Amino acid sequence: MVPARGHRGLGRRAELARARFARRAKRGSATHAGALTGIFPVDVTDGAREERRRTGDIAAVLFDVAGTLAMPEERDAWVAGAAARAGVAVADPAALAVALEQAGRPGGPYPDAVPEALAAAYGARDTSPAAHRAAYAGLLATRAAEPLATALYERILRPEGWVAYPDAAPTLRALRERGIAVAAVSNVGFDLRPVLAGLGLLALVDAVVLSYEIGAVKPDPAIFRAACAALAVAPERALMVGDHPEADGGAADAGLRTLILPMSPAGAPHGLAAVLDRV
Repeated sequence: MVPARGHRGLGRRAELARARFARRAKRGSATHAGALTGIFPVDVTDGAREERRRTGDIAAVLFDVAGTLAMPEERDAWVAGAAARAGVAVADPAALAVALEQAGRPGGPYPDAVPEALAAAYGARDTSPAAHRAAYAGLLATRAAEPLATALYERILRPEGWVAYPDAAPTLRALRERGIAVAAVSNVGFDLRPVLAGLGLLALVDAVVLSYEIGAVKPDPAIFRAACAALAVAPERALMVGDHPEADGGAADAGLRTLILPMSPAGAPHGLAAVLDRV
């Protein structure tokens, strides 16, 4: 077994994002899934410098998806839905849900450890559908037998496996009314567009930029620059909003202003009004 790893190759500003987030996180309390019960936006870019910027110069907002616009459904519902689809009975669904999250849930917390046989696929999980399936279906199969393991994995590919934050759609609509371009930017190994469509969010964004399609994984500045190019906006006129201080904080190294909102539980308000205060 090898330890699960986060993102490597952080730039200076991404490191700053992580440090600021960590300081602010000490004021919150963690749930089992790593979400924080308090909502506190963390600006990665220098606040004093930002105050001197001209009001209204943000022309685009980039949003991470998982943990920012939506969340995978609550873990017990995930197990129940997959079991129903697979036509199997689970003796202790709650205990299995905990074990599956520890093994590695798509869109959920990092696995406690990754088996050596899955390490390569896990490391490449956001670069191709094949690697994503091999990594997560393999991890889930360490805790669940077939056909349940496959049903658990495939539930994340469909809208019913997700819950949009209640303030996501209103925030996207408000940005559109202000003439602000919007992109969804995600580290992911499968097409999130059907999920976004099912959640009623796809029609509210102007571009969807996925790591496996462009060959760059956050915090690589290339993915943020690609999103800005898709919106025809210069990086210095864009704001990146995400929940991960390392991955999403990498936008600062691409020249974007960056806002970190710690992930909220599925279905809870996420504090996205903080975005509207900055445009």
